[in-house]
Amino acid sequence: MFVDTSKEVRDADVSAVAALDEPTRRRLYDHVVRRPEPVSRDEAAAALGLARQTAAFHLDRLAAESLLDVVYERRSGRSGPGAGRPAKLYRRSAKQVAVSLPDRRYELAGRLLAQAVEESDATGEPVRRVLHRKAGELGTHLGAQHGTDVCELLERHGFEPRREDGTILLANCPFHALAQEHTETVCGMNLHLLRGALDGLDETGFEAHLEPAPGRCCVRLRPAS
Repeated sequence: MFVDTSKEVRDADVSAVAALDEPTRRRLYDHVVRRPEPVSRDEAAAALGLARQTAAFHLDRLAAESLLDVVYERRSGRSGPGAGRPAKLYRRSAKQVAVSLPDRRYELAGRLLAQAVEESDATGEPVRRVLHRKAGELGTHLGAQHGTDVCELLERHGFEPRREDGTILLANCPFHALAQEHTETVCGMNLHLLRGALDGLDETGFEAHLEPAPGRCCVRLRPAS
């Protein structure tokens, strides 16, 4: 299953990380994370010596940023009429938050590589061939589902496109560290990913070519011959 790592998701992650910059909010988050059970507003306020209203404000902000989940439970152990209202409780969200500058997409590469290894093991097809096909399929999906303009799509997924002499240079490699150590594998995957993206966009004006150079992505888009 493809996990969206688009600009909107990245911006949401940046906002979530920024929310933890406030000291009281970060203390509350750390307190909730350390507790084995969901935490109430009263419990959090008492533990950190805060006014209940202050604790509630910051806990709700953390929930709004998807850093905490909200659950409702009756702490009395009773149910039915007279049991009272369920308490609003907080626990750490299962959502993963990651921010990197420049933009990196290592989870995307890892998923493609894992899928290629598993399918190759099951079918006997060479793993590199499977990887190229999977990358192309994902690129086609991205182009068809999220694309309107080639530069907009590339920007959305972290490539930092720059128009230069009729070509499109990609100033950032989202798989930089992997490409440095496993150049042939990762650059081949990236080439097929971008060829698939052009297909998904139905973009016939450009072709993706491997043109590695220091300080940028190994692929450049050139006018179609």
